[in-house]
Amino acid sequence: MGSLGKRIAKLRAELGWTQQELADRIAVSRVALSHLESDLSTAGERTVTLLAGVFGLEPHELVAGTTYPAAKADRLPLVVSRHTEAELQVRLLDRDLEQFLRTGDRTLLDGWATRLADLLATAHDPRQRARLEQAGTRLRRAEAP
Repeated sequence: MGSLGKRIAKLRAELGWTQQELADRIAVSRVALSHLESDLSTAGERTVTLLAGVFGLEPHELVAGTTYPAAKADRLPLVVSRHTEAELQVRLLDRDLEQFLRTGDRTLLDGWATRLADLLATAHDPRQRARLEQAGTRLRRAEAP
Protein backbone atom coordinates (compact mmCIF):
# COMPACT_ATOMS: atom_id res chain seq x y z
CA MET A 1 0.00 0.00 0.00
CA GLY A 2 1.14 3.48 -0.84
CA SER A 3 1.08 6.68 1.11
CA LEU A 4 -1.87 9.03 0.67
CA GLY A 5 0.47 11.93 1.42
CA LYS A 6 2.81 10.97 -1.42
CA ARG A 7 -0.17 10.61 -3.77
CA ILE A 8 -1.41 14.09 -2.83
CA ALA A 9 2.07 15.56 -3.35
CA LYS A 10 2.39 13.82 -6.73
CA LEU A 11 -1.01 15.02 -7.95
CA ARG A 12 -0.25 18.55 -6.77
CA ALA A 13 3.12 18.54 -8.53
CA GLU A 14 1.54 17.26 -11.75
CA LEU A 15 -0.71 20.33 -11.73
CA GLY A 16 2.29 22.59 -11.11
CA TRP A 17 0.85 23.94 -7.87
CA THR A 18 2.72 24.96 -4.75
CA GLN A 19 1.60 23.68 -1.38
CA GLN A 20 0.19 27.14 -0.69
CA GLU A 21 -1.88 27.12 -3.89
CA LEU A 22 -3.41 23.75 -3.08
CA ALA A 23 -3.91 24.67 0.58
CA ASP A 24 -5.79 27.81 -0.49
CA ARG A 25 -8.06 25.75 -2.74
CA ILE A 26 -9.13 23.42 0.07
CA ALA A 27 -9.11 26.00 2.89
CA VAL A 28 -6.34 24.56 5.04
CA SER A 29 -3.02 26.04 6.06
CA ARG A 30 0.13 25.30 4.08
CA VAL A 31 1.56 23.66 7.20
CA ALA A 32 -1.47 21.38 7.49
CA LEU A 33 -1.04 20.35 3.85
CA SER A 34 2.67 19.80 4.39
CA HIS A 35 1.85 17.50 7.31
CA LEU A 36 -0.60 15.56 5.12
CA GLU A 37 1.92 15.20 2.30
CA SER A 38 4.64 14.00 4.67
CA ASP A 39 2.21 11.65 6.46
CA LEU A 40 2.63 13.42 9.79
CA SER A 41 -1.16 13.65 9.96
CA THR A 42 -4.12 11.84 8.42
CA ALA A 43 -6.61 13.76 6.35
CA GLY A 44 -10.18 13.90 7.61
CA GLU A 45 -13.11 13.01 5.40
CA ARG A 46 -13.81 16.66 4.54
CA THR A 47 -10.23 17.26 3.42
CA VAL A 48 -10.11 14.07 1.34
CA THR A 49 -13.40 15.05 -0.29
CA LEU A 50 -12.13 18.54 -1.14
CA LEU A 51 -8.82 17.18 -2.42
CA ALA A 52 -10.60 14.65 -4.61
CA GLY A 53 -12.72 17.39 -6.16
CA VAL A 54 -9.70 19.58 -6.85
CA PHE A 55 -7.87 16.68 -8.49
CA GLY A 56 -10.89 15.63 -10.55
CA LEU A 57 -11.27 12.31 -8.74
CA GLU A 58 -13.87 10.69 -6.58
CA PRO A 59 -12.87 10.42 -2.90
CA HIS A 60 -12.57 6.63 -3.02
CA GLU A 61 -10.32 6.89 -6.09
CA LEU A 62 -8.00 9.24 -4.21
CA VAL A 63 -7.55 6.94 -1.22
CA ALA A 64 -7.65 3.57 -3.07
CA GLY A 65 -4.49 1.56 -2.57
CA THR A 66 -3.19 3.84 0.18
CA THR A 67 -2.85 3.45 3.91
CA TYR A 68 -5.86 5.72 4.48
CA PRO A 69 -7.87 4.14 7.32
CA ALA A 70 -10.72 1.92 6.08
CA ALA A 71 -13.07 3.26 8.77
CA LYS A 72 -12.57 6.82 7.45
CA ALA A 73 -12.83 5.67 3.82
CA ASP A 74 -16.21 4.09 4.59
CA ARG A 75 -17.53 7.53 5.57
CA LEU A 76 -16.41 9.27 2.37
CA PRO A 77 -19.07 10.44 -0.09
CA LEU A 78 -19.31 8.42 -3.27
CA VAL A 79 -19.16 11.45 -5.58
CA VAL A 80 -18.01 15.06 -5.43
CA SER A 81 -18.21 18.11 -7.64
CA ARG A 82 -15.20 17.97 -9.89
CA HIS A 83 -15.60 21.01 -12.11
CA THR A 84 -15.72 24.72 -11.51
CA GLU A 85 -18.40 27.00 -12.88
CA ALA A 86 -15.79 28.60 -15.15
CA GLU A 87 -14.85 25.22 -16.65
CA LEU A 88 -18.48 24.34 -17.21
CA GLN A 89 -19.27 27.65 -18.90
CA VAL A 90 -16.20 27.42 -21.16
CA ARG A 91 -17.31 23.95 -22.28
CA LEU A 92 -20.82 25.21 -22.94
CA LEU A 93 -19.43 28.14 -24.93
CA ASP A 94 -17.27 25.78 -27.00
CA ARG A 95 -20.35 23.68 -27.73
CA ASP A 96 -22.23 26.77 -28.87
CA LEU A 97 -19.27 27.94 -30.97
CA GLU A 98 -19.10 24.57 -32.72
CA GLN A 99 -22.81 24.69 -33.45
CA PHE A 100 -22.51 28.30 -34.65
CA LEU A 101 -19.74 27.31 -37.06
CA ARG A 102 -21.94 24.51 -38.44
CA THR A 103 -25.17 26.49 -38.70
CA GLY A 104 -24.23 30.18 -38.82
CA ASP A 105 -26.90 30.87 -36.18
CA ARG A 106 -25.59 34.01 -34.44
CA THR A 107 -28.23 33.77 -31.69
CA LEU A 108 -26.10 30.97 -30.20
CA LEU A 109 -23.54 33.61 -29.24
CA ASP A 110 -26.02 35.98 -27.56
CA GLY A 111 -25.08 36.79 -23.97
CA TRP A 112 -21.75 34.97 -23.97
CA ALA A 113 -19.57 38.08 -23.81
CA THR A 114 -21.40 39.27 -20.68
CA ARG A 115 -21.35 35.81 -19.10
CA LEU A 116 -17.60 35.45 -19.65
CA ALA A 117 -16.94 38.97 -18.33
CA ASP A 118 -18.95 38.22 -15.18
CA LEU A 119 -17.05 34.99 -14.59
CA LEU A 120 -13.71 36.70 -15.20
CA ALA A 121 -14.59 39.40 -12.67
CA THR A 122 -15.01 36.77 -9.93
CA ALA A 123 -12.32 34.25 -10.92
CA HIS A 124 -9.28 34.25 -8.64
CA ASP A 125 -7.43 31.21 -9.93
CA PRO A 126 -4.86 32.21 -12.60
CA ARG A 127 -5.55 29.05 -14.63
CA GLN A 128 -9.28 29.69 -14.64
CA ARG A 129 -8.71 33.31 -15.60
CA ALA A 130 -6.51 32.16 -18.49
CA ARG A 131 -9.19 29.68 -19.65
CA LEU A 132 -11.83 32.40 -19.54
CA GLU A 133 -9.61 34.86 -21.42
CA GLN A 134 -8.88 32.23 -24.10
CA ALA A 135 -12.60 31.50 -24.38
CA GLY A 136 -13.25 35.22 -24.82
CA THR A 137 -10.70 35.31 -27.65
CA ARG A 138 -12.43 32.39 -29.37
CA LEU A 139 -15.78 34.14 -28.99
CA ARG A 140 -14.50 37.44 -30.42
CA ARG A 141 -13.00 35.60 -33.41
CA ALA A 142 -16.31 33.88 -34.08
CA GLU A 143 -18.25 37.14 -33.76
CA ALA A 144 -15.92 39.02 -36.15
CA PRO A 145 -17.48 39.63 -39.58
